[in-house]
Amino acid sequence: MTDSIYGGYANILEELRSMMEERINTYTKEVYQETGLKICEHLIARVKSEDSMREKCNRKGVPETPESALKRMRDSIGIRIICPFIDDIYENVNRLRNFPDCEVVEEKDYIRHAKPNGYRSYHMILELETNYPDILGNPKGKFFVEIQLRTIAMDSWAALEHQMKYKKHIENQELIVEELKRCADELASCDVSMQTIRNLIYQG
Repeated sequence: MTDSIYGGYANILEELRSMMEERINTYTKEVYQETGLKICEHLIARVKSEDSMREKCNRKGVPETPESALKRMRDSIGIRIICPFIDDIYENVNRLRNFPDCEVVEEKDYIRHAKPNGYRSYHMILELETNYPDILGNPKGKFFVEIQLRTIAMDSWAALEHQMKYKKHIENQELIVEELKRCADELASCDVSMQTIRNLIYQG
């Protein structure tokens, strides 16, 4: 049987995934109780599969080892937070920044600065200090968590774009790329309009 690319850390990753998921659910409930606003529509949390992590290591040209999976790659734990409105994304970002045992090591705002193909999302890499030893032998080990935050519209678009990216032999690919970009811009405009409407509702 092939050894796990996560070494003896697979169970720890699952525990950290569950802990982060619980933390996010806790503060979203608190915000709802305080304001009546639902800042998280739903979230998806996972530990990257063995096959996917091996494939990524191979694609990046690094050894398929636990050290590569846990330190050189930074998405062994992944969380996607789907938000009703744009402002909710930034509210979640502020909450995540304030987790006491987390350091933000990377942020990319593809909402204010969309990718050329129209992709919009907010990406964060957190380094989580824990009470578990890590692959480097540190007794209070550090583990990475990748977080993506999107509105419902952004997530729907990204799912469609993902299907195109991994489907081979697509006819009229250039036309589809153009249409996807147009849809991304229209959805972004709708997100802004919906945010404006919510702001008007809650001004009173």
